[in-house]
Amino acid sequence: MREIKCDYCGHSNPEGTVLCESCGKPIEKNQHLNGNEDQALVNMRYDGSSRRSQTYNKTLVDKIWNFFSSVKVGVWLIVVTLVASAIGTIFPQEDLKQSQLPAEQFYEVEYGILGKLYYQLGFHNLYSSWWYMLLVSGIGISIVIASLDRFIPLYRSLKRQRPKRHHMFMQKQRVFGATEQVSEADKDQVVQKLKRMRYKITEEDGHILAEKNRFSRWGPYVNHIGLILFLLGALLRFIPFMYIDDFVWVREGETKVIPQTDDQYFIENKDFILEYYDENDERYKEAIERNGAPVPKNYQTNAVIYKRSDDSLPGTEADLTVVKEAEARVNEPITFDGYSLFQSSYQQNEFTELTFKLHEADDADETSLGEFTVNLSEPQETYTLPNGFKVEIDEYFPDYKMEEDGPTSLSKYPKNPAFAMRVYTKEKDEREEAEVSFVGIGVNISATPGEREYKLGLVDFGVRDVTGLTVTRDYTLPFLALGGLIFMVGVVQGMYWNHRRIWIQPREEGIWIAAHTNKNWFGVKREIEKALEGTSIQMPKDQQELQDDEV
Repeated sequence: MREIKCDYCGHSNPEGTVLCESCGKPIEKNQHLNGNEDQALVNMRYDGSSRRSQTYNKTLVDKIWNFFSSVKVGVWLIVVTLVASAIGTIFPQEDLKQSQLPAEQFYEVEYGILGKLYYQLGFHNLYSSWWYMLLVSGIGISIVIASLDRFIPLYRSLKRQRPKRHHMFMQKQRVFGATEQVSEADKDQVVQKLKRMRYKITEEDGHILAEKNRFSRWGPYVNHIGLILFLLGALLRFIPFMYIDDFVWVREGETKVIPQTDDQYFIENKDFILEYYDENDERYKEAIERNGAPVPKNYQTNAVIYKRSDDSLPGTEADLTVVKEAEARVNEPITFDGYSLFQSSYQQNEFTELTFKLHEADDADETSLGEFTVNLSEPQETYTLPNGFKVEIDEYFPDYKMEEDGPTSLSKYPKNPAFAMRVYTKEKDEREEAEVSFVGIGVNISATPGEREYKLGLVDFGVRDVTGLTVTRDYTLPFLALGGLIFMVGVVQGMYWNHRRIWIQPREEGIWIAAHTNKNWFGVKREIEKALEGTSIQMPKDQQELQDDEV
């Protein structure tokens, strides 16, 4: 690294430094000054220190460093990530779709051409896609490199600053003034007042540096540390051990394995309770009328959590022990061993079984030739009836919908069940001879050419409530919470304080006063004015305002 030696104080500065880190003398004249050399103010950005990204651009490492150190690049990475995240919420992600259809069919059937395009572009698994993770990682890399590129030179410059400054440094500060014939008493009075204002006073050969709130300069970098921790927490969510977010439907009376628990935990739905606000209560009457339907007051799942015993083998009948009996309500989850079960959804009156009867098609009284009941959770392939009749389930549609090319199922849950059934008799015991009927709730269609001899009819049905629970485990929350806390500390640190410096330089004909702050120039000028009250020292002028007035 080439160094530039200051011809005034002899300090060696890194290449690219604008102001000498020791005495503040401008090193490069016009390149880093705003406007005419004689009238311009010094560039105090990062106190004139050299930044790597503005000095080196030769090697591949230099080019990568310079690319990620750009604020514009960081902003564009954030914008692209936000846009992609917004697109990912237009349709449900693949792991949240409630359909037995494969993803390539589901999105097209449910959402048409836009859904097909959504799937083909890969937005159905956006948040676990490699390119989305690269975007998030790129934001983190940009924050780290941009912070190091600015923090290190600023820290080095502020650490090495001295009260004794070059005359050009003083004259080209925004706030500068000169006063002739100043007594030592007036100077001491000003220093004492600055001390009472909590300025830290440093003296060198009669030169004074009054400084306070330097810590505020690190506010943006504290922000960046918080953001990095927050992004780290977001990336850790892609690791299954660190973050689980799944969903399970459990029917009343059913015991089901809890997903993402390695088949170790089970849940039994003892009862599902749904309560509504009283429509006669004047407090809720207006809301109910506006909703046009009863408004749920509470829905909860009374459940028992079980754990498989250690000696039970996966794939065998589980030997379960009770872990916890509890109720899951909205915002009141069941928690156990790091997992949480949130009450998220419900389905009332889901069909559990359908009872059909067989009768002759031309029998007006529909005299039953036999009945059979289909368990919708585990339908049998064949049902044998009296007198040699047999019914075979050819196809089962749990949630059927009639499309142009035939029936299909919108989900794997029995919300609107229908069957394609074949009826066999003693005379017609071959598959080709059997009569085919499409039957379900509100549908009974013959799929056999010509007139059918026998007809299937719905006799009865059974229903039960189903609860939908979100299964979560989140070990990334400490990272997210700590990152958010640190970020807010940085915001307060940089917003409510500002770094203020006042230089007092003795001259043969009097003293010079110069001041700089990273923001709130009115505040620092007001404090200088208070410090100079009762003395013969003149108030310094704001040279930026004078230049603006001239323009």
